[in-house]
Amino acid sequence: MAVAKNQVVNLNYTLHSIENDEKVFVESTESSDPLTFLYGVGMMLPKFEEHISGLEEGDKKSFELSPEDAYGEKDEKAIAQLPAEMFQETGFPKEGDVLPLQDNEGNQFRAVVAEVSPEVVVADLNHPMAGKKLHFEVEILNTRPATEEELANGQSQGAGEGQ
Repeated sequence: MAVAKNQVVNLNYTLHSIENDEKVFVESTESSDPLTFLYGVGMMLPKFEEHISGLEEGDKKSFELSPEDAYGEKDEKAIAQLPAEMFQETGFPKEGDVLPLQDNEGNQFRAVVAEVSPEVVVADLNHPMAGKKLHFEVEILNTRPATEEELANGQSQGAGEGQ
């Protein structure tokens, strides 16, 4: 069955960022723990979905996404200076650490620690892949029609039927 709207897709992928014309490994999945998602409901990057549309079980494909088609360009103004008092109980993070944060509306997101001083922790609020060209290698493991419950919830329940 081909990858199409309202299909639950199971796939393996390897992701590299392209930096100075060289591939830098980011992450990959294994068949024992594939990426599983409901296709066509906005869970994945639109251009990612576009590239795998119509692929069938066993198909493999490599493709690149520009920053604009992935996580956008890096916004140099997306920086937060967090007061040192925020870290008195938990301890100061290190440069490069990822901080779980929440905005005033309760939305959760992550920020990367860019700088630490005794007075302030500077956090980069950009997505870690912002500004990067991404190279994907994917293999479609299988697809199946989404259940009524999955369609109502807008997300898959797992690899098997009704899991």
